[in-house]
Amino acid sequence: MADIPQPDAQFDAMWTAFMAYATPNLANLGLGLGDPEWTNLLAAKTDWDTKYPAHITAQANAESARAGKDVSRATGEALLRALIIILRANTTDVSAAELEALGLSLYDTTRTPSPVPTTRPVLQVDTSQRQRHTLSWADEITPTSPRKPDGVRGVELYVKIGGAAPTGIAECEFVTLDTKTPYLFEFDPSAAGQTAYWIGRWSNTRGETGPISETVAATVVG
Repeated sequence: MADIPQPDAQFDAMWTAFMAYATPNLANLGLGLGDPEWTNLLAAKTDWDTKYPAHITAQANAESARAGKDVSRATGEALLRALIIILRANTTDVSAAELEALGLSLYDTTRTPSPVPTTRPVLQVDTSQRQRHTLSWADEITPTSPRKPDGVRGVELYVKIGGAAPTGIAECEFVTLDTKTPYLFEFDPSAAGQTAYWIGRWSNTRGETGPISETVAATVVG
């Protein structure tokens, strides 16, 4: 166990108790009033007894000042925010240049149109359930992430059941615009044992579509 504790309050209490015992018992401790170890310690204790209480007072004052500052900021910030809202709404009198002069950022009020998709979705089909296909999809640029490309609303899914593989979506039926992977599709019992061909393509928020995916074929388990 350390002789001298680290926290100031404990150190102060320990030092005060040490001096209280040592002062009347110097001779018993083998010390003299003129020993430099003792005189230097006395001077240091006198200095501590002045500066430690001053520190405690300053710390309390600092906490009080911080609390006052926080209240002042909260009041000022609320009033400033309210006035900024009024100024931004007053487009008749307040120009963009004046907002900049006030140090305020300018908002882009022109909506950027969603880009036309240029990449293709990658489809995967889970056939583990009878008469059901569970389709998972991702972008070909980020095949391990479910995140859609920027501006894309979802994936259009098309299917052809039976026969030869389709050469495009014109030979398929539109199934859905799916916005969150995976998608579960249930077949009619008559489709059991046949091959289902799946094709997908991205669709943005304006309904514009990108290139079609590779065709994925999977058996409808009966």
